[in-house]
Amino acid sequence: MLNLNWNQYLNIISMEITKLSSQGQVTIPQVLRDQYHWEDGQELIIINLGDGILLKPKKTFPETTLDDAAGCFNYQGKAKTIEEMDQSIAQGIEELWNQ
Repeated sequence: MLNLNWNQYLNIISMEITKLSSQGQVTIPQVLRDQYHWEDGQELIIINLGDGILLKPKKTFPETTLDDAAGCFNYQGKAKTIEEMDQSIAQGIEELWNQ
């Protein structure tokens, strides 16, 4: 179940209807593309919600140097458990949703 804040809920109230083509394509109405500033070629993440899908723009990652990435090798703390990693992943997904 998604936890929505009031602004997200109000955005959901506006609804557009489109059709799925025989090739599996959907046209996103112009009013929505304009609202979200989506240009041709915009990559979208498709999230399966069980009873439908959610489209979110794929955000580009900031440029990372080798020094930035190698910094994680200096971690001196206790090893994380699978449960802790799963919890962190779930938290990251929730943070992405709330952006």
